[in-house]
Amino acid sequence: MAESPAEHGPVLPVTLFALPRRRPRVVVQADLLPALSVLSIVGLLGIPLGWLWSRLAPPQRVLVRDGNQFIPLQLESWHRFDDLAISGLLGLAAGVCVGVAVWLLRERRGPVIMIGAVLGGLLGAWLATRVGVAFANSHYAISGAPRVNSVIEQAPVIESIWVIFTQPLATALVYGLLAGWNSRDDLGRRLG
Repeated sequence: MAESPAEHGPVLPVTLFALPRRRPRVVVQADLLPALSVLSIVGLLGIPLGWLWSRLAPPQRVLVRDGNQFIPLQLESWHRFDDLAISGLLGLAAGVCVGVAVWLLRERRGPVIMIGAVLGGLLGAWLATRVGVAFANSHYAISGAPRVNSVIEQAPVIESIWVIFTQPLATALVYGLLAGWNSRDDLGRRLG
């Protein structure tokens, strides 16, 4: 008794040769203005980040000695690291949020927008360090000359400029991971 092909299930056609698909090209001119917009908006996010850092970073309590010498109290000098770590973590969180938000701009996905977001993150992180220190100095301003042997709070400071690279690196990493996770050659840029 002969078996019919319907008993084994559907027969799929075998493709021996397929024409290569045309790869999508990078659109530069159409993405320049949106990339500049992303750069400026992400850069301006440095102002609220700096303000937030100035409120979260702990001050350093110091003892006032003769000749306006400031001597840190025991274990208070560790706050210098805390100030730097808080700035780095805020930059890291902002970079992750920016990377995801820029990826959601589906019509503009690509390397031009990513470069704009990374440069904007660098500008924003630099602005956050400068504005944050200024906000902290005004928040912990000392009115009048301090008395000898009194304890005062010094404003937090950022002692390393390397912290400005956390935000752009996080943005590039998140955007790159999302682009790698996407399986389409055009990154899903076409709607529909």
